[in-house]
Amino acid sequence: MEFGTDFKPLTVQPQEIESLSFQMITRELGEHEFSPLQYPVVQRIIHASADFELGRSLVFHPRAMEAGISAMLEGKPIIADVRMVEAGIAKERIHKYGGEVRVHISDPDVIEAAKAEGTTRAILATRKACAEAPGGIYVIGNAPTALLELIRLIKEGAAQPGLVIGMPVGFVSAAESKDELRKLDIPYITNIGRKGGSTVVVAAVNALSLLAVRQAAESQKQG
Repeated sequence: MEFGTDFKPLTVQPQEIESLSFQMITRELGEHEFSPLQYPVVQRIIHASADFELGRSLVFHPRAMEAGISAMLEGKPIIADVRMVEAGIAKERIHKYGGEVRVHISDPDVIEAAKAEGTTRAILATRKACAEAPGGIYVIGNAPTALLELIRLIKEGAAQPGLVIGMPVGFVSAAESKDELRKLDIPYITNIGRKGGSTVVVAAVNALSLLAVRQAAESQKQG
């Protein structure tokens, strides 16, 4: 294939592009302290963001990976803070085990309540999700207020998430919300600082679902 440019791509084959990208990431990242189970998440986040600083800033609760994989294989729902996160998740792997992706940010009752209370839809959507989805995987990439509300509900015993993937991006309360998440003794995947976003948390979810499929396949072979 001729692009009519001085630069010639190494390959135009999708699988080769991903494979070459992962090789480059591993080489450029160098030595790290992530476990073999955590590293695929780190790798996919760097792949999605091209940001090694972000990758190195990731923090995993000791039970995060096992809890997330178990929740997926048990068909627990995935609750996303915004539609953009929902759109990027590879749903066929989630549906395979009976799970689904839920987003409440645009629900009419959430919009009406947010207007009446003078608060953010993210806060009200989080409250609704916690009431309906115990044991779910909460994925927050955009709204620090959603993460802070989830933390409050966890502390009060009103929320029992299976895993929190909390990496909201931004300047107002983003870094601080992640600092608060790291104080909790619950399974979480987060990062230090202001960086994050929809593509980052989507990459984490998709890496986790690939690991869940792999674990299920290995269990079948052993069984």
